[in-house]
Amino acid sequence: MKIEIWSDVACPWCYIGKRRFEKALAEFPEAEALEIEWKSFQLNPGVNTDMSDNIVNYLAREKGMSLEQARQMTGQVSAVAAEEGLDFNFEALKIANTFKAHRFLHLAKSQGKQNIVKELLLKAMFEEGKNVDDDRTLLEIGREAGLDIGEVTGLLESANHTEEVNRDISEARKLGIQGVPFFVINRKYGISGAQTHDIFLQALQQSFAEWKEDRESSLEVINGDSCTPDGNCD
Repeated sequence: MKIEIWSDVACPWCYIGKRRFEKALAEFPEAEALEIEWKSFQLNPGVNTDMSDNIVNYLAREKGMSLEQARQMTGQVSAVAAEEGLDFNFEALKIANTFKAHRFLHLAKSQGKQNIVKELLLKAMFEEGKNVDDDRTLLEIGREAGLDIGEVTGLLESANHTEEVNRDISEARKLGIQGVPFFVINRKYGISGAQTHDIFLQALQQSFAEWKEDRESSLEVINGDSCTPDGNCD
């Protein structure tokens, strides 16, 4: 059963949602039968990477709030993240465009390493204060994840996987996805936001039971004139 997750590297709730979803997977006995694919989504495609700024200043400026209000907002999110074992550092978080990181994720997918690269990108962004739009950061993550470094270098020197990123974003628009994280189960059910792990688990159980039943159900056949591979035509 396939699960597609639209997510942005610059989305704190996407990291929190990932942890909660993983907790549900750990309690789901059929987890090995699931195919999980991370899909590209950009919350702010027009943002320019700026290493001189941080998210607290950015929020205060863009949303017209005080620095104290911005710190309070990020502090509340950090507290929720801490409950999931995540150590967010918003004061160190860099303002970065995530398009290159999404291309990088598609390269990782082609090498069967998408989930670990997604984890490392989110960790770099929210816990380590690294620039996910920087080639050195991506090379470092590529090495840690065991990617083919020649292919990583080729990606950084080209526009490879741009089409795949744009296709994911367009597909999200067609599905009516307006925010992330957004989980699509078997193209039948959608889950919006970083839900609690028990809601994820319930959705997995229900969806998998229906998917398994559909696979195992026999066809109701209406017979008529036909030919078989042994040459009989009745």
